Amino acid sequence: MTFLPVLPVLTTARLTLRGPEPRDFPVLRAFYASDRSSFVGGPKSPEGAWRQLATEIGHWALRGYGRWIVTERETGHTVGMVGLWNPEGWPEPEVAWDLFEGFEGKGYATEAARAARDHAYGALGWPTAISLVNRANTASARVAERLGAVYEGEVTHETYGSIGVYRHPAPEACR
Repeated sequence: MTFLPVLPVLTTARLTLRGPEPRDFPVLRAFYASDRSSFVGGPKSPEGAWRQLATEIGHWALRGYGRWIVTERETGHTVGMVGLWNPEGWPEPEVAWDLFEGFEGKGYATEAARAARDHAYGALGWPTAISLVNRANTASARVAERLGAVYEGEVTHETYGSIGVYRHPAPEACR
C-alpha cells in the first residue's frame, strides 16, 4: 500500500501541476540520468533518482508544500517539476523549476513557476520568495527575470557551491 498526502492541484492555461507519485519514477530516472540535471545535483544513478522522488514526496509531508509534477493539459506529457522548495540548509523558501528534455523554450517554466508563486503568496501567505540559480544556467536566470525576480547576490551551499539568489517581487506587486 502506498501512502501519499493529498496535495493541491494547480492548473494554468496549458499546464497541470500535481503532486509527485511513484508512477513518475521513469521520467525522473531519465531526467536524472541526463546531463540536463547537472545544475540540480545530477546526473544520478537510478537509486539516486528514486531517492530524489522520495525526497520530493517527503518535502510535502515535512513542509506542507513542495514541487509539483508539471504536465501538458492537452497531451498529458510530463514536462518537468516546478514548485516550492525549502530543504534543510536552504537560505529561505524558493520557487524552483526543472524542465525535462524537449520542453524548454515554450514558456512552461515561467507559466508553472508563476502559478506556484501565486499559491505561495496566496494560500500559504508567504511574504517573499527567492529562486536559486547556478551562474552557468543562463536559461534559468532568464526564467527568474521573466518572473520579475531581481539578482541579489550569491550564497554558498555545501552541495551546490556558489549559487545566485534572485528575489521575487513582493505579493502586492504580483497582483
